[in-house]
Amino acid sequence: MMSHPGTGFDIGDPYRNPLSVKPSPAEAQAFFDTLILSASGWRGVFGQSDDDMAEGLTPAKAYAAARMAAVFADFLLARQAAIGAAEGKKTGRPAPIVALGIDTRPTGPAIADMMARVFLARGLEVRYAFICAAPEIMAWTRRAAALPAGHAERLDAFCYISASHNPPGHNGVKFGLADGGVLPGSDTKLLIAALKSGACEVADIEATESLVASATTKAVATLYSGCGAAKRRAISDYMLFAREVAGASSDLDAQERELDALAVAIKARGSGVVAEMNGSARSLSIDEDFLSGLGVSVLRINAEPRRFAHRIVPEGESLEPCRLALAKARITDPSFALGYVPDCDGDRGNIVYWDASSGEARAIEAQDTFALAVLAELSTMARAAVRHGGARTKTAVACNDATSLRIEAIAKALGAEVFRAETGEANVVGLARSLRDRGYEVRVLGEGSNGGVITHPAGVRDPLNTVTAILKLLYLRDEGDLPGPFRLWLERSGQGSSYRDGFGLADVLASLPRFATTSVFEDRAALRVRSRDHASLKNAYESIFRKAWPDLARSLERYCGRLSWKALSSAGTAERELAGRFGESGSGGLKILLTDEAGADAGFLWMRGSGTEPVFRVMADICGSDPAVESLLLERHAAMVREADSLA
Repeated sequence: MMSHPGTGFDIGDPYRNPLSVKPSPAEAQAFFDTLILSASGWRGVFGQSDDDMAEGLTPAKAYAAARMAAVFADFLLARQAAIGAAEGKKTGRPAPIVALGIDTRPTGPAIADMMARVFLARGLEVRYAFICAAPEIMAWTRRAAALPAGHAERLDAFCYISASHNPPGHNGVKFGLADGGVLPGSDTKLLIAALKSGACEVADIEATESLVASATTKAVATLYSGCGAAKRRAISDYMLFAREVAGASSDLDAQERELDALAVAIKARGSGVVAEMNGSARSLSIDEDFLSGLGVSVLRINAEPRRFAHRIVPEGESLEPCRLALAKARITDPSFALGYVPDCDGDRGNIVYWDASSGEARAIEAQDTFALAVLAELSTMARAAVRHGGARTKTAVACNDATSLRIEAIAKALGAEVFRAETGEANVVGLARSLRDRGYEVRVLGEGSNGGVITHPAGVRDPLNTVTAILKLLYLRDEGDLPGPFRLWLERSGQGSSYRDGFGLADVLASLPRFATTSVFEDRAALRVRSRDHASLKNAYESIFRKAWPDLARSLERYCGRLSWKALSSAGTAERELAGRFGESGSGGLKILLTDEAGADAGFLWMRGSGTEPVFRVMADICGSDPAVESLLLERHAAMVREADSLA
């Protein structure tokens, strides 16, 4: 057994075949039937239960991991051959090189061991960084893919083993290519079809075992011995890429100017950030070095990898340790103003902040976290445009269908358009790609419903980018006639008279457009439904909704005035108005968009079966700050979904 340098965790044993005990077809099929396969990733319970901390895999789960690796290897080899053919190279191109990494779940090393053997057996080259954050492996891949073919450090793709915010007994995988983002939904569909084709048959189980066994001990041992070097390269590339994102430029001089200006502003006022790592992959990443480089004091807590101090999803009670630590830190250093909590793979980080008006630390809702990031990036872009004479390109925000309408209000004030995709990181990333192809500048994108923020050129959510955006909003001030980002936002949104130089994050939050919104991580937002036919369920819902609407509209009239509605469907990278039945939205998102008498969007009801969890998610979003209206809407909405489920 080999151990990873710096962590002491076991990597694997290069001398054993991890699939020497083969599952029966029935055992393999039983596990395959539980897998959730979507554009956002492939996931399953690879442990014995949701919260199991054991490291081993059953034969059925080991076989599934091997098969996942095999279909990705075949995809890469076919892609490489097609590129070679297009270039007219008779001998083809060099073998694809894959970056491999895991988060801190206990089954990660065993899954990586299995997948690495398959990649090697298929003729791919592999660079294994062991534990790394999702944004880290993706930044590493993006930068290394720019190196010329044949370069020793080049990469062509990544395979990242994680189940994101799911419990520690779960695990899964995300695949991506040279742009550092997850595969587009169209490619993922092809891989899912290949994964299912012929799976769990005796012949395939035998062939998979032979494939795993054909990876030589020497090749596996060499791979493991190179983990330390791979991790150092990943850290270096991630730091360089994080500076590129924060500096909003690939030009080193421009980066330095932007980051130096931010560091000077932070030094003038002082800033402290609590990083509550919760045993995640971020505990072994660049966070402290990056933030301290901006002049921020960093307090890390619960930073031992794999020691989960609370549930993995960074919502609700999971933010309490960070909130309490921030309040305590301020006793000795009043400059501490923010804290963040990542999920296990470190691609999300929800925020806590110090509210000077109430004298306590508070958590920020996921929708507000995304809204803050959008506000910060758009106002910073608008400020840069003013500095350079007012010229701006077409600007857009790409978000998921369950993002609050407050984003449209922010974007309108700052001269940007909003486009929406079906929930799922890959869908939003794909939408942003298509918008850039149409000439839009898409600096910020993501999923407001879970607080996930992606800042271009990154192709994945990253809490460091969110924290940096908020720091710009809080610390950059006026430069002569050039307003700071927050003052500019207030002026553009008609709130200029409320500006004061000593503002804090509570003042920024108070300036956001007022909407009351369901958190998708609340219990009341996750329904267990009987029906697996979501189209039939939605058609039944339509009949119920049409009958109930007149009464519901009367209930809402005293809060919102007279409202009308239309139905929207989201699928993949597009949201469109439905011309026919609600069921035409299939397994995608269904939204009932509410508009006022002036034709302005006032709120919505939303529903969608989760692609990564066995639940049916519902939410309500309504203008104004009265939670009673959101509660009324969601209660009626959920009741109609349950009634539809009983009829479908």
